[in-house]
Parts: sequence; C-alpha cells; structure tokens
Amino acid sequence: MVGKYVTETILADAAGIARAAQILRDGGLVAVPTETVYGLAARADSDEAVARIYEAKGRPSFNPLIVHVRDVEQARELAEFGEEASQLAAEHWPGPLTLVLPRRGKAALSGAVLAGLATVALRCPAHPVMRAVLAQGDFPLAAPSANRSGFISPTTTAHVLASLDGRIDAVLDGGPCEAGVESTIVAVRDDGRLDVLRPGPIEIGALSRDGNIEAPGQLASHYAPGKPVRLNATEVAPDDFMIGFGAITGDCTLSASGSLTEAAARLYACLHEGARSEKPRIAVAPVPNESIGIAINDRLRRAATPPD
Repeated sequence: MVGKYVTETILADAAGIARAAQILRDGGLVAVPTETVYGLAARADSDEAVARIYEAKGRPSFNPLIVHVRDVEQARELAEFGEEASQLAAEHWPGPLTLVLPRRGKAALSGAVLAGLATVALRCPAHPVMRAVLAQGDFPLAAPSANRSGFISPTTTAHVLASLDGRIDAVLDGGPCEAGVESTIVAVRDDGRLDVLRPGPIEIGALSRDGNIEAPGQLASHYAPGKPVRLNATEVAPDDFMIGFGAITGDCTLSASGSLTEAAARLYACLHEGARSEKPRIAVAPVPNESIGIAINDRLRRAATPPD
C-alpha cells in the first residue's frame, strides 16, 4: 500500500452508510458508488477536505469538481437557476446529468471546487447509496471519479483501490456501477443556450468544443490505461489486448450482442483488464457513434490520446 492512510472497505448497509457519513462530516475522503462511476467524495464546503481530493488524485488545480446535492432545493442554494436549468433538473434529476450554472455569490462552497470560475457544476445523483450518504449531512459533496487523475475511471471497489489504496480514508462498497460512463455535462448560458461539455448517458444536443476547461472530463488525454490504445480495430495483432464489440470478439468484450448500454457499463472494466494485461498494447473494436456510443467513443478517444 502506498500512502499515509489505512483505507477501509465498508459495506454499504445502514451502519456502513452512517460510518461513511461520519468520515465525511469530519473532513475525510470516501469513495462512494453512483449510477455512473465511483466518486471520491468530500464535503464541498471545506477547503481542507477539497484539498485532500486534489492531493489524493494528483489532480490539476485548474480542473473544477462536480458538486453532488441531495435535491433541487439544495442546488438552488448554490447556483442561479433560470427557466432552462429548472426544466433540465425537473426532467433528469435525480440522474446522470451535471449542470454548469452561475454560482450564487454567498454559496457555501470551497473556492477550490470552482477552480477560479464563476460557475459551479452540480449533479443530483440517482444511486441509492450516494443519496443515502447525502441525506445524512447538511452539506453537499464534491465527488470527482475515485481514481488517480488521468487514469481509468472506477466502476468497482477493486478499481478504486487499484490507484487510491492508502490515499483515502474509505471505500463504501455498493457493488458495480450501472451506467459505467460519467454524467453528461451541460452548461446553461445566460442567454438560455445549452452547451454539452461532456457527452454521457443523457443525450442533449451537440458537443461544444471551444477548448476552455469549464467542467471535469474535458482534458484531451484522460482515462488512460498506461499503454497505447488503437481504436476502430477490426483485426488483432499478436501483442494486442483486444477489446471486442458485437461480432468482433476479444480478450474482453464490451457487448457480444452489440448493446451500447451494456458496452457503456463494461467500458472501464475492459480498460482496467487491458491495463493489467501483459500485452503491451490495447486494440478496441469499432463502436457505433450513436446514442450512448457517443460517450463511449469520447472516452476511448481520450484514452488513446498520448499525454502532453
């Protein structure tokens, strides 16, 4: 184990949720399951707790954090909601949609959460474990993905511990995550225009690519398995770890039936398996660029982009 903490694994029953909530109340770090991926949670109103997120992840300070709230009422204490934002929240919360909105001037949030921006990224999660944890505190939770910065996102407790064991206080074990890719992020502009900053499980309009970092998951190189990744591969080389889809089989298959929903849920598990493989390269079969396949291909492109 590397690090200065003894990382507990806590079962997500009533006692475990209460234990996790107490750690968070005291300023600690807990990896908590959401419907998308495991999030590394800390109280969002504490400079010290948020600083521990950045330290544990090795995350760039210019990359803002998503703040998780228990309901729309708590979200309205932190950000300005116009008609468009209110409608999106009514339609998609609780769920895998993050809204980037103008923050309220007196919002009780650590400045590090905002990364110097005048906006805040808010999400009301649907996962019962994360919702139970939020219900036990009177503060929102900052919760980026529970992995070292730039590495593959975690959908199981084993994935969390692979990069954060000894760096955080606890992991709340709620089993595998269902959706498997991070939330859709939408910025609601002053004029009501919607910009999709990161595709995800919820489809909303077109993707904005203006180059500014306004929300998590916008870095060109991200979700990296630590070895070269070749996309749209229809043939496998002897030294490839092949990730298959549909009729193209592999060492790990996203979905033999060609289901994009199943592929999204299995994406990070297959990338983790490829990263652990002795084979020096990863090849990925073509995935249709439609529906949630847009989000899958976005993550794969970032995984295949060499770091600067």
